[in-house]
Amino acid sequence: MNNTAVVIVDMLKDSVYSRSRSGIGAQARHLIPGIQRLLLTARGKGMPVIFANDAFLPDDFIFSGTGVKPHSIMGTEGAQVISEFGPEESDIILEKRRFSAFMGTNLDDKLRGMGVDTIVVVGIGTPVCVLTTALDGLAHDFRVIMLEDCCAAFRQEDHEAIIEVYRHCLREPLFRIMKLDEFLNQAG
Repeated sequence: MNNTAVVIVDMLKDSVYSRSRSGIGAQARHLIPGIQRLLLTARGKGMPVIFANDAFLPDDFIFSGTGVKPHSIMGTEGAQVISEFGPEESDIILEKRRFSAFMGTNLDDKLRGMGVDTIVVVGIGTPVCVLTTALDGLAHDFRVIMLEDCCAAFRQEDHEAIIEVYRHCLREPLFRIMKLDEFLNQAG
């Protein structure tokens, strides 16, 4: 686990605490204690911690005709990481304009520069931003671990369906679905 980084996806004030996004917020709030445990271990072991955050423009394409109200607008309080996670000075804050933390960012170069070969992906939402980040990580030649009990979706059944598909779809050790306790035990 020496060459492992933790990528926390979209655990932002607008997504976790906004009333307009309460469906995912209720699910996200349940993740906080587990992700705090993950952060404590990762930081203690010197693993890089990366917060991959939605950072949209007010009239962003992502809101066009979807019925989704603008949220996580770049430069606003709502686009900041929730205070329960710090972030700490050593953490990397990565603004992303699209679903994947790799799309239009220099995340792959940052990870390679730190000698990372494995990423642990957690956060919201499992079927979109978490999954695209995980799959793009694999496409950029990183091993990927998704912690199933540190991810959530608007609908629990969507989360469970994605986890079940990817538990059997891709091969270990390239892509793994794990529970937090299993990962923490292996991280020692």
